[in-house]
Amino acid sequence: MDFKGSDTIPGPRTEDHLPQTAQAAVKIVIVGGFGVGKTTMVGSVSEIKPLTTEETMTQAGVGVDDNYGSESKTATTVAMDFGRISITEQLVLYLFGTPGQERFWFLWNGLFEGALGAVVLVDTRRLEVSFDVMGRLEERGVPFVVAVNSFPDGPRHDFEELRTALDLSPEIPIVECDARRRASSRDVLMTLLRFLHSLTTEKAPA
Repeated sequence: MDFKGSDTIPGPRTEDHLPQTAQAAVKIVIVGGFGVGKTTMVGSVSEIKPLTTEETMTQAGVGVDDNYGSESKTATTVAMDFGRISITEQLVLYLFGTPGQERFWFLWNGLFEGALGAVVLVDTRRLEVSFDVMGRLEERGVPFVVAVNSFPDGPRHDFEELRTALDLSPEIPIVECDARRRASSRDVLMTLLRFLHSLTTEKAPA
């Protein structure tokens, strides 16, 4: 097909080009239940305009999707969110946000392929949905950290209470975050990278 004039497909924006200094790229997945802030986190921290696959919510989800605490949401991710952040001049993270509704979880397997680690976003109003999320990561052997996204009406728990409630092993980091804020989301990613580094160090021969 011949593209001419206004039909020409534009290339990537200059600001979206991968830095020439980049030497390593790491795939990270951001998972969690419906409405916990995955799309928000990817959007807040990405240095490029994030790719989203949000669609308007319809009656098809009534009685199927658990939208407790997110009743005002009018759109939902149906495939994935994608963003990118340069941690250093050499290291780039590719971020993949998963869909939250259980009926779209079959897409997770493809998104987990090649992932070095994951962030599990948790809403303290709906801790129960996190069990299935973490179970899927454990089944695939994907290391993860837990990030508690702060909602104004969410109950407050100290980290040891959350660790017990979520049945987390002692070595898995728990951090609090505000997914709307770039610095806070970046801190979560740095916590994950430090955790992954610690796992690598533990496996290294003496």
